[in-house]
Amino acid sequence: MNVDFATAWRHRVLLSILCFIGVSGVVLSAAPPVLAQADVLLTVLDTISGREITFDRDELEALPRHALDTHTSVNDGVHHFEGPLMRDVLAVAQFTGAEMLAIALNDYEIAIPLSDFERFDVIAALEMDGEALTPRDKGPIWIVYPRDDHTELQDIRFDYRWVWQLSRIEIR
Repeated sequence: MNVDFATAWRHRVLLSILCFIGVSGVVLSAAPPVLAQADVLLTVLDTISGREITFDRDELEALPRHALDTHTSVNDGVHHFEGPLMRDVLAVAQFTGAEMLAIALNDYEIAIPLSDFERFDVIAALEMDGEALTPRDKGPIWIVYPRDDHTELQDIRFDYRWVWQLSRIEIR
């Protein structure tokens, strides 16, 4: 059987690719599943007691839903947001403190006084304009203040508290 150099080379490359796929499949199938962690959208930690609770999407959506139409400092026009009130999320946790550290998926963090959530109907937005928020569009959770309802919320100091891609809260 006469095989030219180009054909032999193609066979060798094909064999290498198939071997790589086969080995990778074995390695990947041996990896432990991480699906349970992917379901967690929000972790709330009480830094004093060390107690921690987590919320998945279903748990957050089971809380009373609140709707809010407002401008943002990062989008044009008025947008419609839906999700539970931040005070309701924190009430489930039953942690006490004066402020929380809000931490995003991109490691942005800011301290927010818990009194904000009593004074204003701030929501943990899960949807914007009828669409579920994803990490590509500021989700899965975006802290949204009722900016258009209160002149004082149009101050840049509050804009920093609009944490998108919220993933963790530390009560302190």
